[in-house]
Amino acid sequence: MTVSPAATGFDADLALALRLADAADEQSLTRFDAADLQVSLKADRSHVTDADLATERAIREILTAERPDDGIFGEEFGSVGDTHRQWIIDPIDGTANFLRGVPLWGTMIALAVDGVPQVGVVSMPALDRRWWGAAGLGAWTATPDAPRRLSVSDVDSLDDASVSFQSIAQWADAGKLPELLAVAERVWRDRAYGDVFSYMLLAEGRIDMVAEFDVKEYDIAAAVPIVREAGGRMTSFDGAETLCALSALATNGTLHVPFLDLFRDVPRP
Repeated sequence: MTVSPAATGFDADLALALRLADAADEQSLTRFDAADLQVSLKADRSHVTDADLATERAIREILTAERPDDGIFGEEFGSVGDTHRQWIIDPIDGTANFLRGVPLWGTMIALAVDGVPQVGVVSMPALDRRWWGAAGLGAWTATPDAPRRLSVSDVDSLDDASVSFQSIAQWADAGKLPELLAVAERVWRDRAYGDVFSYMLLAEGRIDMVAEFDVKEYDIAAAVPIVREAGGRMTSFDGAETLCALSALATNGTLHVPFLDLFRDVPRP
């Protein structure tokens, strides 16, 4: 997930993505912890709420009006249009948290050009937090005074690393429990912070690695420019530069190869 030399000039797209996040927050936050929240099961047995649907509709409405030539790929309503420039949307990442009243959820908005995410915005309105990044423009988070530029940690040893593994079930289902145990035995600290918040903690330099499985493009696309512009690296679990591998490994960059080597060296039963 690297940037080509020609990938410049995303100021207007980033400004639009931030406005899309404003529109998303208006939809999602008013439904958070609502007594009449409507919840149903999708075909894959995952949950969807009326807030997921309304939030994605609000984003799509603006994109259709202001970027009619761009494609859109969203979790709830699928893909339409060209894939050369494609907006990738997860209206509520962390729906399980959302429907239980846990504030660790957020909207993820990305613009990918030829499959590479170049603009990303993550908004977590229940925490009153937002992060954004774009190719050549850096990675940032909002503060009460002014935006603050993000930078990953300078931790350079696995022994000193703090990591988020997302969930034991993910690693078990992927057949990667030996790798998870190897990580836990090697690093300084392991926790399951979960969902998009983990990637934002990485971009802020608060943790040093995030890994997860069974992820779709909309689960990770918005995090890619933010992590990358903060100085980190994000690939699939085996190191491939793609959004489509159903896994993600994000690090502070310095520890990326050491983590890949650790995973490769784990004995298999």
